[in-house]
Amino acid sequence: MIEQTLQALTGVGTPVRTAWRLLGRARATHYRHAGGKVHGPKQRRRPGPQALNDGERAAVLQVINRAGYSDLSIGQIFIRELDEGRYWCSLSSMYRIAAAAGQSRERRRQATHPAKVKPELVADAPSQVWSWDITKIRGPVKGVWYHLYVLIDIYSRYNPGWIIAAAEDSVLARDFIDEAIARNGQVPHTVHADRGTSMTSQPVSALLVNLGVTRTHSRPQVSDDNPFSEAQFKTLKYLHDFPGSFPSLSAARAFCDGFFTEYNHVHRHSGIGWHTPASVHFATTGPVDDARQATLDAARAAHPER
Repeated sequence: MIEQTLQALTGVGTPVRTAWRLLGRARATHYRHAGGKVHGPKQRRRPGPQALNDGERAAVLQVINRAGYSDLSIGQIFIRELDEGRYWCSLSSMYRIAAAAGQSRERRRQATHPAKVKPELVADAPSQVWSWDITKIRGPVKGVWYHLYVLIDIYSRYNPGWIIAAAEDSVLARDFIDEAIARNGQVPHTVHADRGTSMTSQPVSALLVNLGVTRTHSRPQVSDDNPFSEAQFKTLKYLHDFPGSFPSLSAARAFCDGFFTEYNHVHRHSGIGWHTPASVHFATTGPVDDARQATLDAARAAHPER
């Protein structure tokens, strides 16, 4: 019915646009139906008479890559050529030609800087590099915290010293490190810490300088530059029997005494070949490895088919 009405209107000289407006339909619908269905991708539109030919496009690309222009943006090239009285094409056409040649991104030669290497603590024997930190544990009431000072040898994972105090104090930290070094019998060449007030304090710094120990600190605003101490604090606080709070300082000391004793002498650490930190620190891993291998050899001899 609509097609018949349209033919009647256009047959008496009514324009197609007017006829479809009278029928309340879009004019584009008429032309879409008149053209029939189109299968596949839309055919590329033929360039108009004003379009640049292949030679002109090649000339524009040659200008873009001319010596002195190869580091400039397309806008810079267009304006400089225009100032010299030369017009090759519109700015948008120059951009399209550069994009087709893959040259529409950053064209300037820029200095390249190597990626910053993350600093890493390295030790190849015990008592070379120590890491230390202070963590808080809850006291009996809200707002009361106890401060746990812990040293760890990054090679053996052994704890040469730890204390719990009611407050954080730089003089106490100095005495703590001094006593741990004296007890260990060997001065480490490096002591690492984060940038806490006690770690950067004058008493601690003076002690380490007098002992000839190199001080290293975590980078500012970087939370994972002291991984050995942070990992041990997580091991402590994620124990199944770690209390939510401690009723007294003595109770906190008793719990930590049991933890560090077991950590040093019982806990098999995956990062040091499943040995205990004390075994690695005091160089007794050889007999342990021999005993393990003997057990494995006996098991293989008993069941070689396995």
